[in-house]
Amino acid sequence: MTAKGDILIVGAGLSGAVVARELAEAGHGVRVIDQRPHVAGNCHTERDRETGVLVHVYGPHIFHTDHAEVWDYANRFERFRPFKNQVKARVGDRIYSLPINLLTINQFFGKALRPDEARAFVEAQADHAIIDPITLEDQALRFVGPALYEAFFKGYTQKQWGCEPRDLPASVLKRLPLRFDYNDDYYTHRFQGMPEGGYTSMVSRILNHPGISLSLNTAFEPALAANARHVFWSGALDGWFGHDLGHLGYRSLRFERFTHRGDWQGCAVMNYCDADVPYTRVTEHKHFAPWEDHSDSVLYREYACAHRPGDIPFYPVRQVADKALLARYVDRARNEKGVTFLGRLGTYRYLDMDVTIREALDTARQYLRSGTAHADMPAFTISPL
Repeated sequence: MTAKGDILIVGAGLSGAVVARELAEAGHGVRVIDQRPHVAGNCHTERDRETGVLVHVYGPHIFHTDHAEVWDYANRFERFRPFKNQVKARVGDRIYSLPINLLTINQFFGKALRPDEARAFVEAQADHAIIDPITLEDQALRFVGPALYEAFFKGYTQKQWGCEPRDLPASVLKRLPLRFDYNDDYYTHRFQGMPEGGYTSMVSRILNHPGISLSLNTAFEPALAANARHVFWSGALDGWFGHDLGHLGYRSLRFERFTHRGDWQGCAVMNYCDADVPYTRVTEHKHFAPWEDHSDSVLYREYACAHRPGDIPFYPVRQVADKALLARYVDRARNEKGVTFLGRLGTYRYLDMDVTIREALDTARQYLRSGTAHADMPAFTISPL
């Protein structure tokens, strides 16, 4: 049971840990529970017993942000080492740099274009009949043309999302840049790095406070919230309601581990863009910690798959039917008393780690500003809609 008057936080990932720490430092008693046997949620890291490599158990997470306060906050609990994500892509029997940049364009088309020439060349490939792109396919054809779309986006998207690109909104592709220089850094944020000891070490330190009690392997039950002053829920939004209106759609991942003596692919992430290759990418985890030295390597092939009950939810689908169901759950959540929903699952949004920390800090501070009027704390500090 939660001690009378304590705040209950469901989920020991980044959202729950940051809120717990902020509230504990302000003098509140906090209980954190998580149904998994570890903290840090999907950014959990651990040492591989066979190779000694620090592994991102649920797929790689690279920290990148323009928020100085968030960067300083993360570095308060773990030393971050410089790391830039430089992704490669295999198309057919050739390797290219991602995001699509001047080198990619010149390699793919067998040319030696200058930036202005490449810009004009790609513009000539584009479908100018598409005025207002609605779907991902529209977006790609309008801005990169059919050749680059077919090579780099179509097959990968089909595997990642389990549907045709014409069934996805254009916003999915708007996050992917197209560059006309040789910059192949995947992110352009001011601060980029990896925690030297891993994300689980960082989150464990965030939770290491005398005002915080942590219970792992503990599923939420309504009785746990009976005495709580307030509940912060970072689990699935529809899960709070027992999925009684139906399940919000997610994509999940399946990982296939293999090892290699030496260096398998020479980079941390290799995307496989062809539709006839069943996995989306191969990640080689020793390259996520280049300051370490390992003779052997541990790798994972990632297979995107439909999410089923019991699977780990990774990517919210947010198609038309999901958004309609989300709106119904949001309406119900706003009528709940004494609970605030936050994080990737609680707001049914794809969130980078820096945004997760930023929103968790803001949520905790809003609760603290509410003083004794905690009943006025809203169900959402950021609207999921």
